Amino acid sequence: MIRVAICDDHQIVRAGFKQIFSSSDDFSVVAEAGTGREALDIARREICDVLLLDIAMPDQSGIDTLRTIRQGQPDLPVLILSGYPAQQYALNLFKMGANGYLNKECEADELMTAVRTVHQGRRYVSSTVGELLAQSFDRDPNTALHTELSDREFQVFLRLARGATVSDIGVALSLSIKTVSTYRTRIMEKMGLQSNSDLTYYAMKNNLLD
Repeated sequence: MIRVAICDDHQIVRAGFKQIFSSSDDFSVVAEAGTGREALDIARREICDVLLLDIAMPDQSGIDTLRTIRQGQPDLPVLILSGYPAQQYALNLFKMGANGYLNKECEADELMTAVRTVHQGRRYVSSTVGELLAQSFDRDPNTALHTELSDREFQVFLRLARGATVSDIGVALSLSIKTVSTYRTRIMEKMGLQSNSDLTYYAMKNNLLD
């Protein structure tokens, strides 16, 4: 039996996933979390075999949570479940160590298949994400600019786009101001942008902000 932890800030969503897993004897939901910090606590306690993680969490984003989990529990399979289209986040999250990415509107059978797959130590790649990965290898000129960022650059990018200062980001990510400034410069160069307002506009245009 695969022990599953469901981390999502909406109780009704967690209840829906629990109902899906209860329809099969292969799964047992052993823990739930409504915040990023609760998700980290579950990961550190090593009580689950697969952790389902939402991107949009109230206290700490799923992106930051995933990075912290990968530092402390590198072997724990993490399956991202998001309401965002795959092209907005999937490639960056795979770079950060996610084992799979699914839209919350996926079918129940696909969800269970994905959990079984990552539990076996493999990555789950849906057809949509597979197409995105193929495009990234071909270096399609239409590929979204933010997918070219490293995982840490992507973290900093999202915080800058939300209006956080360099000092704020340094405190939140335990980085020096100089280091954050260096990341900001790299982000601007890679994306061909000039200012924080450009970052915000780009993020809004690509539906990357909550």
